[in-house]
This record gives sequence, C-alpha cells and structure tokens, in this order.
Amino acid sequence: MTRNKSRRKTQRGKGGLPFHSDAGDAVMVNAYSERWLRRGFCWVYEDEVVGRTGELMPGRVVSIVSREGADLGTGVWDSGRIQVRRFRQDRGPIDGAFVADRVRAARARRKVSAATSAWRWLHGENDDFPGVRVDVWGDHLTILLDSPSLEGLLDPLVDALVDQHEPKSLWVARRPVNDAERTTPGKESVLWGEAPVGPVEVRELGLAYGVEPGRGIDAGLFCDMRGMRQWLQPHWKGKRVLNTFGYTGAFSVAAAAHGASEVVSVDLSANHMARAQANFSRNGLDLGAHQFLVEDTFKALDRFRRKGERFDLVIADPPSFAHGPNGDWSVSTGLQGLVSSCLRVLAPGGWLMVATNQGKMSPKEFQNKVQNGAIKANRSVRLIHQGSPPHDFPAALHFPESRYLKAWVVQA
Repeated sequence: MTRNKSRRKTQRGKGGLPFHSDAGDAVMVNAYSERWLRRGFCWVYEDEVVGRTGELMPGRVVSIVSREGADLGTGVWDSGRIQVRRFRQDRGPIDGAFVADRVRAARARRKVSAATSAWRWLHGENDDFPGVRVDVWGDHLTILLDSPSLEGLLDPLVDALVDQHEPKSLWVARRPVNDAERTTPGKESVLWGEAPVGPVEVRELGLAYGVEPGRGIDAGLFCDMRGMRQWLQPHWKGKRVLNTFGYTGAFSVAAAAHGASEVVSVDLSANHMARAQANFSRNGLDLGAHQFLVEDTFKALDRFRRKGERFDLVIADPPSFAHGPNGDWSVSTGLQGLVSSCLRVLAPGGWLMVATNQGKMSPKEFQNKVQNGAIKANRSVRLIHQGSPPHDFPAALHFPESRYLKAWVVQA
C-alpha cells in the first residue's frame, strides 16, 4: 500500500513568493500535500512544491508552509523525487539535542531479547527520522542513508548513538540506486572505532550468524524476517526443507538447528553459499547432512521436478531484483512463476513460505500472484499463517509505504 499521490502537475514558483519573513529558507506546498502532511505523512514530492525561497542545495533545512502561509513543519531539502523529508511537525532546529531525543525515543520502544543481538534501532520514517536507518550488530552499528542530502545529520547522529550504546565500531552505508552501484565497504566507511577483522558474530533467537556491518543492506542477515523464523521454529522437525534464493542461510540454519532431516540451500552466489556453510559451522551443525548448491534457483527447481524430488517445506524469499544466467529477474514479473515452480516440488500437504519486501507490490497483487501460481501448478493452497516484521521494524500508520513486507505460509 502506498500513498495515492496526485499526478496533477503544479506550477512551480520562481522564488519571491509571499512567505512569512521569519520562515528563513522555505518551501510552499500545494493543498494535496498539505492534507497529507497534516495527517502525519513526512514526504513532499517534487510536483507538490509550488514555490521556494530561491535556489536550495540538497541538505538544506527548510520550513514547510501552505499556500496560505501556515506552518507545516521543518524538513531537509533534496533534489530527487522526494523533495523534502519532514523531521518535525513544527518549526524548529534539527540539531544535536533534537537528534538525541529521537534516537532515545526509538530505543525506548524496543525490548529485544538477550537471545538476539541483531536488530534495528532506528527505522526511518516509522521512527520519525525519515531516510535514516540504524542497525545493531552486537557491539557494532550501521547507519544506512537513503540520500546524500542526509549526510549533514551524521555528526549529531553518531554523537547520540555513541553516547547511548558505546559501540566498538560505527559504520555508514549509502543505499545504492541499483545493484550495479553496490560496492565493497572500505575503512573510510567507519565513522567511529575500528573496523573488525573478519565477520562480526551476532545472535538471533539464540543462533549465531556472521555479518559484515559495513555492507548495509547486504550485511548478511535480514532481521525483518526474524518473526517468520520464530514462528517456524516448532515446525521444522523431521522435515526435508528447500531454501531457494538462500542468501547466507538464515532460514537454513534455523531449520537444521530445530530438527529438519535435510536442508537443501540454493543460491547463485558462491560467496553466499560459503557464508551459509560458515553459519552452519558456527552453530555446530553437520555440513555433511545438508546440501549447499551454487546454482540458479529456477534451474535447480526444474531439475528437482524432473527427478521427482519432493520437499516438505519450501522457502521462497527472493530478492526484488536479481541478475541470473537467463537475464534480469524481478519479483513483480516473476513471483507467480516462482510460486508455481516451488509448488511442483512440494510434497502433498507440504508448506510453502513465500515472501517479498517489494513495497510497490500491494497485498492484493501479492495474493493474486500466489493464487495464480498455484493454479498454474494445479495445486490448491490454503493460507495458514500471515507474517509481519518484528517490533523493531514498526509500521507507522501515517506512512503507508512502511507496510512493505508480505510473508505467507500456505499449505498445498
């Protein structure tokens, strides 16, 4: 679900509009944006800005005003599709004291078990800190920025995090525009402390995983799926499990550690499969009892189908986009086919866990793709569990874009 933003173009002012004289740098928004801002939404889109006080550079703190001159808050100017990210609903500074208060309030909302040392401290717009996320990896922290316009927040944010957590290292990672822009982090990404030698070991629900904090979204563990792994804990025992798009093996480790008879992990990346094997070793699991296949998921599924192999539980948590031997793949066009292929190797009465974090896909569209995939595979499916992110990934009701995760367990 996303905000149903108006497509009507508005006429941009050229500066010199009748802003209040004490507004400083300011932007004027149209009535549509004003209605959403008054409901708590924190983005102003490019075509909703109808005037501004001269030329503004990305990162500039601006006041937001309506056409009538009413104060609508204070935000940070950007040059992209999201033109302003609003940090406060009144007029005021975005300074060290403000940042520290937001960081402290976000921490107070989180009660993380001692069995879990990997979690999200600051969840962007959902913690009233748009465009900025902070992940905790034990004694190490990562700040993830959605835009270069937010770089000016780093100094007060680092001060607040160090004061409240005392990490061994604190990294910054910039969200890449596309996969081609993903790079290996260097020591210059460390804003505080010293870079650890090798992976950092963290725990989730009592199990150990190796992560690389400087990689940001590619650290090695997707903590927003913790709730699904927790729900599945009592159900792995005695099952033959297939983990497609296995990444670094978090679901595979959870399955093996809780009694799965065999886990077959598949990923096109040899590095990911090596990290999955390392995670098995961290938890004292027998590598020889399980399979780790460096292979395209769809080729593996087709081979399993032709050989008549069946699995009791199949995990299908694909990336939103992927580059494979047959070209680019996207969840928006490929999820239905993936569901169909998975169901063709699922034993009668087995379970398929299917998920996507593609925010642009609505829950209704997700349901249609799962159902159509089942029809194509000639399988009847029943929904037995609908997952959601854990509490450290809150979804603010005034920010519809936050409800990005769709995760189902269906029986066929």
